[in-house]
Formats: sequence, C-alpha cells, structure tokens
Amino acid sequence: MIPSAFLAPQVIFALATGAGRAAIAIMRASGSGSALILGALCGSLPAPRRASLRTLRHDDEILDQAMVLWLPGPNSYTGEDGFELHLHAGPAVIARVADALTDLGARPAEPGEFTRRAVQKGRLDLLQAEAIADLVDAETESQRKQALRQADGALSRLYDSWAQRLRLVLAHQEALIDFPDEDLPAEVEDGLMTELTALRNEMDAHLHDNRGELMRQGLTVVIAGSPNVGKSSLLNVLSGTDAAIVTHRAGTTRDAIAVDWVLEGVRLRLVDTAGLRETEDEIEAEGIRRALFHVKQSDIVLHLIGPEESVETLQEGEIPVRTKIDIAPAPPNMLGISTRTGEGIVALRQLLAEQVKILTAGSAAPPLTRARHRAGIQDAAAHLDQARTTLWPELRGEELRLSMQALGRLTGRVDVESLLDAIFGQFCIGK
Repeated sequence: MIPSAFLAPQVIFALATGAGRAAIAIMRASGSGSALILGALCGSLPAPRRASLRTLRHDDEILDQAMVLWLPGPNSYTGEDGFELHLHAGPAVIARVADALTDLGARPAEPGEFTRRAVQKGRLDLLQAEAIADLVDAETESQRKQALRQADGALSRLYDSWAQRLRLVLAHQEALIDFPDEDLPAEVEDGLMTELTALRNEMDAHLHDNRGELMRQGLTVVIAGSPNVGKSSLLNVLSGTDAAIVTHRAGTTRDAIAVDWVLEGVRLRLVDTAGLRETEDEIEAEGIRRALFHVKQSDIVLHLIGPEESVETLQEGEIPVRTKIDIAPAPPNMLGISTRTGEGIVALRQLLAEQVKILTAGSAAPPLTRARHRAGIQDAAAHLDQARTTLWPELRGEELRLSMQALGRLTGRVDVESLLDAIFGQFCIGK
C-alpha cells in the first residue's frame, strides 16, 4: 500500500472499451500521480510508450497479467502523465483492478473528463474536442470523414484566421482612435471597412453551408402520396425490413414510420407517412396532418403517384415516382418502379444517391457541424454588422472586440469554463 502522503487524488481512471463479452478491456488513467500508482501495481515503470507484459499486484494479490503502457506527459492525450492497462475482459478482473486503483488513490472519471483535461492542458481546442465525440459516435463514412477533418483542426484554423484578421482590423481602428489629429491616410479607413465587409460575407456563406449538420444528423427522406399507392411497400424494399404494415386497404398507415438507412456513406431517415386525401376519420386526419408536417421538415420528398393519378398535385422540389408499373407503364420522363417485381428500384436508389451528393456537396471550406457553432458565428456576424454601421470609432472598436470574443468562445480561446460542463457532459465515461 502506498503511504497516504503519496496518494494522488488527481488521478482519474475509466474503462475505455465497451461493455460486453470481449477478449481485452482497456483501463486508462491520467493525472499527476500516475507514476506512483502504476509503479505500485507493476513493481516498476515500463519504458515510455512501449507495451510491456506485467503482472499486476495489489495487497499481495495477483490481479491479472496485462499489457501495460506508460504514457508520460506532456506528450499524451490529456497532456498529463497517464497509463493504460490492457486487461483480460472478465467482469471480475475489471472490477478488482478498479478497486485497486481506488485503493491507491485514483477515482473514476466523469463523462468527458479525459478530453476536458486535454482541452485545459492545451492539447485540443473545444472544436477538436467536439470532433472526438462525433468520431466516437460516427455511424457512417461521411460522419467519420467529417469528424476526422474537424479533429485535425480544419474548423479551428478557419475561425482562428477570422480572429487574426479581426485583430488586424482592430489594430487599425485603435490607431484611428488614438491618433485622431494625425493625418492618417484615407486608405486606412477604407481598408478597414473593406475587410469587415469581406469577413461578414465569408461568415454569411459559412452560415448558409449546412453540409456539416446534414452529415452529422443525417438527411430525412419522406415518402408521400395518396393512400394505397405503395409508400409502405417502398419503405420496406429500400430499408430491407418489414417495418411498415402493407395491406390492400387504403389508410393502413395512420402515423409516420421512420427507418434509418445508409446510402453513399450518409445516414438517411426514411419516413413513411399517412396517405394524403380528404377524410372524415379523426385519427386518419391527424395522421395526414403529421404527414404534411414531415414533408415540410424533409430534405428529400419522394411523391409516389399511382397508375390512375395525375402529377398536378406535386409541390415544388418533390421527386415524382410512378408506382405499380407492373400494372401500367410510367409516362415518358418519369421514373417508374414496381415493388412487386423490383423494376426501377435500382434507378431510384441512383436518383437518391445523386440527390444526397447534391445536398452534401459544397465548397472546400470546412462546414458547420453543431448548433453551438452556428450560434457563435451568428453572434460574431451580428457584432460585425454593428461595427460596420456605427459612426463612433470607440463603439466600433468595442463591437470588433465582442466579435473576436464570440469566435474565441467557439475554440475555447476565451471564456472556456462556462462551456466545459455542457460540452463534456455528453461524452462517454472513458473519453
């Protein structure tokens, strides 16, 4: 047992691997007393960053034979001294090692505490930390790529470049304030306003680029149309499930049915809706109201049209699809499908893939990914608008400082503490 004077209350630990039956479980720890605790378990410290097979002991008891990694700071994930124990994944082994770590003065980590410490030590900024959380949660290829790009600092570099340009503008503005009697060139004022306008336009373009939020949250594809036109059948065929009940009776679907589906590396939510028609049935009318709501909130609408229907009811932006072409062929220039024979389904998938690419394609600039980022840029842009319109130089300078602070809050360069709990509380325990 380590004497109480050497206990390390700053050391945190957590299981970094998921629950369930597995061969290996990784217990990670971080904090200024990690060397003492690891030495107590292993007898001596392994060479830094080299895996070493050790017998873990505590209170004269063998806990496990584990692969051990000693990770001294500052070149570690958190920037602190830390270690990893690659244990056999039996629940009894994990529990006994956790008890030993607690006996030696460590404590279980809070959600996101490892990454929070990395931010506090300057190893990551807030945008990169959020990207780590997105990477852990990534379910599709597009989400993985986007999270990796943000974790590499793409979004941080964009916002930092804006902040640096604002600093230069503010320096020129301060010169105009401090030396009002000097004959400063008119180009100083003109250049200042030109740069503010350019920055505002870049922020506006960034705010209108919703690729990041679409890829992170997924796109919504609504299947709409009149009753008994084949909406539920198409949902089942595209998703490869029997999520929706299919009958010949019109009005079977009363509420929206949603199924997740991945296409071209992007997560889609397919939504089957109630058939659109006039009805006296109170329950069916509520289903139709909800169907219209989903249509308004959707990214893509597939409007299915039966063999006896016209296309006059289409709304702008909806994609018309003729169904049941095994009964009657589709008219020229309209995609037709048959869920019974499978005809046209491949073409419909290709059409959807093209729409997904259009919606998620954009400029080379990194996109917004979270509502927090959008709110921060909107705040920065609002202060730029005030700076461009105010006639008082001192007020313009203050608005420029407020705009810089809004950008700084996004990366964590300023005013970090008020954001940490909200951000890292969404993390899993071992991250």
